[in-house]
Amino acid sequence: MSAAAVEHPCDGEPPTLLEEADLLMEQLPGYRVEIIGGILTVTPPPDAPHARALTKIMRPFIAAELDDGETEVLQGVGVWLPTGSEDFVIPDLVVVDADIDAHVIAHNCYDPVVFRLVLEVTSSNYNQDLRAKVSVYAEADIPVYVIVNRKHNRVHVLTEPVGSDYASHQIFAAGQQAPLPASIGGDVTLDVAAVLQAGAIVRTKD
Repeated sequence: MSAAAVEHPCDGEPPTLLEEADLLMEQLPGYRVEIIGGILTVTPPPDAPHARALTKIMRPFIAAELDDGETEVLQGVGVWLPTGSEDFVIPDLVVVDADIDAHVIAHNCYDPVVFRLVLEVTSSNYNQDLRAKVSVYAEADIPVYVIVNRKHNRVHVLTEPVGSDYASHQIFAAGQQAPLPASIGGDVTLDVAAVLQAGAIVRTKD
C-alpha cells in the first residue's frame, strides 16, 4: 500500500479515511490499522504470547487439512465490510474459500462472502473485539466468529449471524473443549486451556 495518495498539492482536499489509513501504515510499521463504523483505529503490534496463541490455534486447523483444497487458513487478511463506504478490518486468523484471490474488492481487502471463519486474539483493544467487531462481522454475514479472550480467560464461539449480532454465543473456559461448526470445512476443536496458556498475558513489575 502506498501513501502517495495522501498528498494533495493542488486541490487542498483533506485525505479520505483510506488515505489516512495508508499513511498510518507507512508511519507505524507493525501496527494494525482498521476502519470500523467510519472510525480509524490503530492497534499496537501484538506481544509474543498473542503470536504464540495463534501458532497453537493454527495446528488443529492444519491437522483438519483446512489449509489445502477447498479452503485456506491465513493470517492478517483484510475483510471489506458493508458497514461503511471505507470500512475494513484485519482479523488475526481466517478460514477462507480457496478462490479468495478472485474476490478482492478494494484496499487489498476481500469480499466477506469468502470468509468461513474469523478469529481474534484479544490485545489491549479487547473491548473492540468483544463489541464492535461482533457487530460488523455479523453484518458482514460471516458465519463463525471466534474470540480468544485473554482478558477474562475464555474462548467465545459466535455463530448464526442475524443483523448486527450472532444468535448463538457459546463461552468456553479452561478445561473445556470448544468444537467449531463443520461449516468451516473440517472437524476442528480448540483445547481452551492450551490456547489460553499459550496466550497468557505476562505481567511485568513496575
